[in-house]
Amino acid sequence: MLIQHLPPESATWTALRNATPEDLLAEQAVSGEPEKGQWSHLEQLVAIVADRLARVEYVLICANTEKKSKRPDPPEPIRRPGTRPRKKKARLTEQSADRLFELLQGGAA
Repeated sequence: MLIQHLPPESATWTALRNATPEDLLAEQAVSGEPEKGQWSHLEQLVAIVADRLARVEYVLICANTEKKSKRPDPPEPIRRPGTRPRKKKARLTEQSADRLFELLQGGAA
């Protein structure tokens, strides 16, 4: 109970993290939920700076990419405590596009 209230950079939390098995670390990397953690004001500000820097990098890449070339996806903001991950937008597959075209041409069942 007391350990939960220690700052994440404390020696106790560092020792616990260092003792975590590799397979558990790999699982947490995929299914981790940083939005359930606690962040200080400094961590919030660093996340804002990182998000804005990623956005500047994205705009710079887009500005220097030819119009017909594929542009990268916009950067995802760092997940913050108390927020949910953003939902991925559905991508239109070739099969879905063909079906949509059929429907628009009066091919509804």
